[in-house]
This record gives sequence, structure tokens and C-alpha cells, in this order.
Amino acid sequence: MDTLTLQAFLVPVIALILVVVFYIILLNKTEDKSAFKKFTVIILILAVLLNFAWEMAQMPLYKNMQPGLQSTIFCGVASIADGILVMLMYYSFALVYKETFWLQKHKSKRIFPLMMAGGIGAVVAEIRHLSSGSWAYTDAMPIIPVINVGLSPVLQFMLLPAIIYYLSFSTIRTKTIKSQILK
Repeated sequence: MDTLTLQAFLVPVIALILVVVFYIILLNKTEDKSAFKKFTVIILILAVLLNFAWEMAQMPLYKNMQPGLQSTIFCGVASIADGILVMLMYYSFALVYKETFWLQKHKSKRIFPLMMAGGIGAVVAEIRHLSSGSWAYTDAMPIIPVINVGLSPVLQFMLLPAIIYYLSFSTIRTKTIKSQILK
């Protein structure tokens, strides 16, 4: 993790392009554009902040990550990429469920697929980064048997998106948003 490479930016750039495209599609199909825009901003801010806190907290679990400016910048860049992926997950599920505010209804039925998608995505990303040498774990990282990836980054994407979406809904709930079926 000594340097940031172009390869490390490839997936987030593709994800960012998809986020922009999905945002435009959803914005054009939603009735309450103002609520959707506010909700999007809240999700993004919470996603970057909570992922940054998680990245900083798990720093001792990765090799070559000592407290300091370089590691903090790395965690900041990673949390921005994580924020983009959290947005991509939300928009993808909104398109699948054909509802802008999809997690408001049937929460118990929709939270499990969200957590599984986050976990699977994290496993794939960890395998990719570990095999390319982008990073390595210290002995302190709990490893998931069989798949041999760290538990912390997998839990990060299984738990944080659900927490972020819940907090985002709680923040704008006072505006009385209704679940909107897309046109």
C-alpha cells in the first residue's frame, strides 16, 4: 500500500460512471426529484464519513499502514471509492426493485440481499487486491476460512451500506418521503 496505482482507480472510475448513469435514470423516473437529490447527498456524505472511520480503524490489520499522512490519504481515497460503491449498490437495488426509496418497504426482505451483495462484492474486491499485491494483511486480520480474505473488509460492506441507508432515511423522514414506484 505504499503507492496509489492507476489500476487501483479503474474499478472506482467505472463505478462512478455507472453511478452517474443510474442517477440520471432514477432522477428522470422519480416524482420527488428534490427528495431524491437530498437523499443522494446524505447517502454519499454518510458513506464517505463512515467508511473513512472504518478504514482508519482497520488500518492495523494491513501491512505497511502506519498512522501518518500517507496512510490517512490512502484511507481517504479508499473511503471516497467506498462511497461511490455504496451509491452504486443503492441505485442498482432501486432499479431492480423499481422504487426510488426501495428500502422503506419490506425492509426485512430487502436487507438480506443487500448484505449478501455487499459481502460478495467485498470478497471479490479483496481477492483481486490481494492477488495483485495492492495490499496484504497483518497477522491481526481475522481471516474467513476457505476464501482466505479478511473478515473486517467483508463486514464493512455487509454492514455499513445498510446502516448508511437507514440513517439516510431517518434524516429525511421528517420530509415525509413516500416509496415511489418508478415510471
